[in-house]
Amino acid sequence: MLSIISGKIVSELDKSFIQTNGISSLDLMENAALSFCDWYYGQFPYIDQSMYIFCGPGNNGGDGLAIARLLSGSVEKITVIYFTEGEHCSKDYQSNFHRLPRNVEKIHYQDVDLDINNSDIIVDCIFGVGINRPVEGIYKEAIEKLNGIVANKISVDIPSGIPADTMLVGEAFQADFTITFQFPKLSLLFPEHAKYTGHIKILDIGISNDYLEKFADQKFFVEEEDIPPLHMSFHNFSHKGDFGKVLLLGGSTGKVGAILLASKAALRTGSGLVSGLIPNEERVILQIAIPEVMVYTFEDFESLNEFDAIGIGPGWGEDVDISFLEKLLCSYSNPVVIDADGLNALSRNSQLLDSIPKNSILTPHLKEFERLVGACKNHIERLEKARKFSVRYGIYLVLKGAFTCISCPDGDQYFNSTGNKYMATAGSGDVLTGMITSFLGQGYSSFNAVICGVYHHGLAGELASKKLRRGLIASDIIQKIPETFRLMGID
Repeated sequence: MLSIISGKIVSELDKSFIQTNGISSLDLMENAALSFCDWYYGQFPYIDQSMYIFCGPGNNGGDGLAIARLLSGSVEKITVIYFTEGEHCSKDYQSNFHRLPRNVEKIHYQDVDLDINNSDIIVDCIFGVGINRPVEGIYKEAIEKLNGIVANKISVDIPSGIPADTMLVGEAFQADFTITFQFPKLSLLFPEHAKYTGHIKILDIGISNDYLEKFADQKFFVEEEDIPPLHMSFHNFSHKGDFGKVLLLGGSTGKVGAILLASKAALRTGSGLVSGLIPNEERVILQIAIPEVMVYTFEDFESLNEFDAIGIGPGWGEDVDISFLEKLLCSYSNPVVIDADGLNALSRNSQLLDSIPKNSILTPHLKEFERLVGACKNHIERLEKARKFSVRYGIYLVLKGAFTCISCPDGDQYFNSTGNKYMATAGSGDVLTGMITSFLGQGYSSFNAVICGVYHHGLAGELASKKLRRGLIASDIIQKIPETFRLMGID
């Protein structure tokens, strides 16, 4: 898992890595520029384009100058637009400026005519992660003008104007792509910054994650390579009991589809036996729709401890039997998964929060989360409240959305790298509930279950949306769950 480093100590990280490995800061800058160029060749294979690289006076500008030099033999026309004379710029900026070849045109911003076509490339290297105040003066003017131009726009490391760890104040460059190095900067993961970041790509510049961990602050980014080691393995003599017996609880009249989706997702995720606990009048719908699912009503149980995992809430409705929920939470011996109307019931009956079994998993979207903890003024406050909530109650909290954040009882937070906007559709959360419950029932720890569930869910959505795009529905996500296992070589 990639450690997410605070922007305040990135320079400290760079200096330490440079000293430890016996390289220069210019070498590290060259690594970043080379990684950018490799990505660029794959994304923009055409050479008959004009590229305009806007370089601020610091090392972010130095990155841009190195990129200009390395691409000068491949891109038809490259123009560097600078803002400050060399003696007022960083040393690495000055070194790279002097290394520019003659075929790279160099123009001061005050002398440039921004006659840029919509097929041209604008590369933003004005400010990097070190900015800690709103952009102003000539830089603000440039960013505002560039935001009004239609072209292919790329930010290097972070869109200029956005601080690395906090909320944007004022103006920032609006990128189509943000190419960041080694790890995502925290502010790139805030929903408030989505219109500035565009597509985010993380490039390797040779700093190992073992080295990053020395500077980590309990925040991590989950990637594909992290997932296979978290999975359990089964053998040829494994039977359905080994793959877990799970129960999905909810599905009030008219909302049984939520339990249907969760149940089918649990089956596709590998559960050996899935049951639905729903109102009696809805049982025929579930039995016909998914014959593999056993169906129970609320009158059928004295104890639910025969199940390896329970998912609570999808489609349960507003008239939740609070006494039943309280009895379940107090008597069930394993962690549970709580979503949707189960969460809403908790928000209306906060005295039940202390009864939730330790290491349980709550999966709210942003509005459901605020019903639990109160309004949040921005995502920074939301993340901090999520962290404190998880520590306070000893549970895992899945704050759903782009870069879903999983807060853990020990205070660590993990940001997911899969999923896309097409998954914002009714029932997608019910699918996730079924998947996480399935992993719990198969014997996964709560941590492994929630990390794997969220990652596979997002990947299944990505796969389903390749052809369906805005036409994606929750059932399509379910159909792609088995393919996520195949793609990662998980048996």
